[in-house]
Amino acid sequence: MPGQIQFAMPDFKGATRRLILWNLGAFFVVLLAGVAHIDALASFFGSVALRPEMFLAGQVWQPFTYSLIHVGVINTAFELLSLWFLCGFLEMMHGDRWLMWLYAISVLGAAITAIVIFVVGMKIGYPPPLIPIYGCMGGIFGLLVAIGLLHGETEFQLMFVLGMKAKYMAIVYGLITLAMTFGESRMYAFAELGGGLAALFYVRFAPSKGFGFAFSESWYGLRNRYYRWKRRRAASKFEVYMKKQGRTVRFDGQGRMIDDDDVRHDDRKRWN
Repeated sequence: MPGQIQFAMPDFKGATRRLILWNLGAFFVVLLAGVAHIDALASFFGSVALRPEMFLAGQVWQPFTYSLIHVGVINTAFELLSLWFLCGFLEMMHGDRWLMWLYAISVLGAAITAIVIFVVGMKIGYPPPLIPIYGCMGGIFGLLVAIGLLHGETEFQLMFVLGMKAKYMAIVYGLITLAMTFGESRMYAFAELGGGLAALFYVRFAPSKGFGFAFSESWYGLRNRYYRWKRRRAASKFEVYMKKQGRTVRFDGQGRMIDDDDVRHDDRKRWN
């Protein structure tokens, strides 16, 4: 879609709808827990946000759960609207499965980056602030990077006023995030950059239909090779058995019996 300007929100369906509803549902659960002063539930949701020091202490689920935690109505609305727009565009162009893998890898890449930055900071004597990381901005930046790489010439209408090509939008957002690494929100900024880097590697090196499809194709191919090997092995044993009975049978490379009448017929066709 080179040069086409995007005005409207994409369709609300498929993977886009699932991601929005998962995040929206988690937001309202956390919100209601806070309003109702349910300390146990609030504490539970506090444990699923990403705290690198707690992850290293054994809470290994946090890189997979932190993106579902949202705080603040305005921030949540911005994140979910961005998620809707970017996911809807990519899903329309690349499909449900590819999008889900891209988003998951971006979110996980953001979490791994935050953990690595924390560990490196502790090792060199500059410990980063012990703050929880939550929200899906790492995944959103990954989606934006993917659009910039794959559909860089597509123009988006920002705030219904300013038109900007996707590749420039990704670069501008990346530079802003890079500048944030020198401020108080540097852990969030590093995490977002990690999400974008993970998306870049996914777009460049992942199978076109996603890892799930590639794995299933590899599995079925391996299974079929095993069955063909079993058939050839059985055919070889049958040839030996028939020779002992004074008869000759032949099989092709796939383990299928060759009929002598068919062979003579093929020879006649070849020479006529």
